[in-house]
Amino acid sequence: MVTVLENIIEPENITIPTSLIYEEMDGNPVYYRGYRDVLSGKKTLEEIMSCSSLQAVLVSLINYFLGSQINRKKYIIATNESGLHLSKGNNLANDLAIFEKENLKLDNHFFKIAPKVVVEVDIKAEVEEYPAREADYIFEKSQKLIEFGVEKVIWVTTQSHKVFIATPSDTWLVFDWAKDFEVMDGIILNVKKLLDEEEILY
Repeated sequence: MVTVLENIIEPENITIPTSLIYEEMDGNPVYYRGYRDVLSGKKTLEEIMSCSSLQAVLVSLINYFLGSQINRKKYIIATNESGLHLSKGNNLANDLAIFEKENLKLDNHFFKIAPKVVVEVDIKAEVEEYPAREADYIFEKSQKLIEFGVEKVIWVTTQSHKVFIATPSDTWLVFDWAKDFEVMDGIILNVKKLLDEEEILY
């Protein structure tokens, strides 16, 4: 597992507001992508926290699709960057997380049990400090989720049109988003087909 966040170097005498922290890994802050533009006054916090139009629609379409396919007596889907508390110093955000309803208790805090499946669409985190940028961040976050008990982590990237899947036991896979793949329990998703059926231009 790659651990690189300890090497983050910030300009001296700059206090970074907690509002710019997207996640926390191993006690180290992971900032929103573009947070330096907020510090320099080039962008607002709202600008860097917002999704692209394609990302926002794709998260919604995947949510609608999965919501129509899962056994809703057994599972529930959490969206809107739901917080997941893995351990002290490890707090992650998820675009979509499918939880088993059994033993799930909702309150005003982060989820503290592992979802069955996590789906991420693009990256909101600043990844400049990672040697391999996006790849290292995806690997690091996926590994932490799997070690916490998540059975499958799915990443969808809107720029490269790829799907990345990580599981505890199988080989981690990367393929074009026009390919069918199983989310869980025989539910098959094809990202390109999902967009095409809605006549979405991208």
